[in-house]
Amino acid sequence: MTDLNDDKISNRGGKLEKFDFWRLCDELTVVEAALLLQDRDPSGDYCYVEGWELHQRPEGYEGAKNAISRALANNLIQGKRVLVEQVSDEGQGVAGEIDVSKSVVDVESLRNWLSSRGISAGFFFSKQKTAEYLDPSHPRYAPKLAAAVHAWLETAEIKGGTPKQALQKWLKKHAGQYDLCDEDGKHNEQGIDEVAKVANWQRSGGAPKTP
Repeated sequence: MTDLNDDKISNRGGKLEKFDFWRLCDELTVVEAALLLQDRDPSGDYCYVEGWELHQRPEGYEGAKNAISRALANNLIQGKRVLVEQVSDEGQGVAGEIDVSKSVVDVESLRNWLSSRGISAGFFFSKQKTAEYLDPSHPRYAPKLAAAVHAWLETAEIKGGTPKQALQKWLKKHAGQYDLCDEDGKHNEQGIDEVAKVANWQRSGGAPKTP
């Protein structure tokens, strides 16, 4: 997978850092994402953070966790929602709310959402400068242009169907991040089709040719 915000593992002197292995994950639990957002290792002592008293938890953790959870619930971040069925023996969780230890978020979608909130540094971003036309904080940022670029990058490997169909599928999945749906979450089919046409590299139609 290729992205202009490339977060590939960097081999520093032949030794991988502990956080590098987390960059192999395409999905993370809400807890893991909230911890990594603060550059804290989810595989260390912090893996028990939900069992700690509120005053023992890292400063800012609750805010990050709640923001990610609500964005996931409102489809601003793609992922899989798992609801709390009943309160645990330790009193953790509220029945009917998102189970932050089991619900997962798509890392790329999370990164795009963070960018839309003006966050462009930290674990989820490389030290490389983001292209201006992909930076939501840029005064000339165009959501459809950014959508076309990201869709083109993320559909390099086509498994069945045509490139345009693959592009449309990706755009529908991430429509909320690029103003391609209304407040009720209904897709802007015309807008998605227009963006797919721009990103489509096989304008002749038909099945993709075998290299």
